Amino acid sequence: MTTVIFIHGISVREPQFSEAFKTIKGELHKELPNLKVVACSWGSSLGAKLNADGASIPLYDSTRNDEQKGLDENIIRWMQLYQDPLYELRLLSLKTPEEQDFIPGQEEPSEKIDEKVKHLNPSDELQAKLKEAGIAEVFTQARQNVVNSTPYQKALGTISDTLTEHRDAIARAIIAESISVCEEQEKYTIIATDAILRDEVVKYLSREILDSERGVGDWLKESLSTLVISQTTDHLKRKRGVISDLTYPLVGDILLYQGRGQKIRALIQSYIEDAEPPVVLLAHSLGGIACVDLLVKEQLDKVKLLVTVGSQAPYFYETNALQSLEFGESLPEYFPQWLNIYDLKDFLSFIGGNIFPNKVQDILVDNQQPFPRSHGAYWTNNATWKAIVGRIKAL
Repeated sequence: MTTVIFIHGISVREPQFSEAFKTIKGELHKELPNLKVVACSWGSSLGAKLNADGASIPLYDSTRNDEQKGLDENIIRWMQLYQDPLYELRLLSLKTPEEQDFIPGQEEPSEKIDEKVKHLNPSDELQAKLKEAGIAEVFTQARQNVVNSTPYQKALGTISDTLTEHRDAIARAIIAESISVCEEQEKYTIIATDAILRDEVVKYLSREILDSERGVGDWLKESLSTLVISQTTDHLKRKRGVISDLTYPLVGDILLYQGRGQKIRALIQSYIEDAEPPVVLLAHSLGGIACVDLLVKEQLDKVKLLVTVGSQAPYFYETNALQSLEFGESLPEYFPQWLNIYDLKDFLSFIGGNIFPNKVQDILVDNQQPFPRSHGAYWTNNATWKAIVGRIKAL
């Protein structure tokens, strides 16, 4: 089964990402109903943020609203988990593990939690909760899916003596995967709409994996704080602080990627490793640059087609700003087929056929929108989908 992985572009955060992905998935399934479509969201967790709470911006605190304090971090967390049950584990797999002293004969923290998860035998109390939630029949399968996943294995390698952060993330991943399995099997589950019950089941499961103090660790809390901030920009007043909130992800994402893009590429690669081949990467804007860099640096044979939409990758190469390839160097032989879609009214889109002869197929579309709206209007353009679906069918 072909898998399409969608990678978004510059300054995209929730809820914009979820809305775009819903449209993309729907359009692809019109012509290819059996296609597996996966979302790779990097902006909220790995994109630019104000690490010192806007300390570099004059009068920042006095020129912006403070409505984000009332937002529920748990709602934002589950927005991500419903799209990708392994989301938090992918993030934890990118965490730098703390140095630990090795003590001969002592069980490693990662071994301790892995053993608990793999051989978990739900108590009567947890089993009753699973039945109440409607996921008892799929729970074992969901747990196995998580345990067998690459993000789970990699996340284990970043565990320190504090196990609660990983334990709770694993519990949420298993419950989110249970909901996902039920949806794939078209089974109704009350847990999909009952958030209180969902969180109770997670609590019970966390406790049976490891009975210790609960709580989200600082590392994931930091990522969730970024998600919270990203929800508030539409509600801010038009003042200096508001303008900064609106513009820093756009400029910051580019600067951050150029300086520390390896984590974004690693996240994309983790999705590829988990995907059923053949794989199609559907990348918008900066996401296209990240995919080109990744596919130049790594020979990923699963990927048979790269589709860039409104991408600056050809321009970065021509200006010698592409990290993976010096201007004048050729794309490697193992680089996959490349379809590039652009719009003349999208001034952030570029063509690749002139500088990568016989490597890139450029397709011109007209989004019928002025700039900058033209940059995000590809997903509602029938010409975009005609080009993409045609190439997928030809694989």
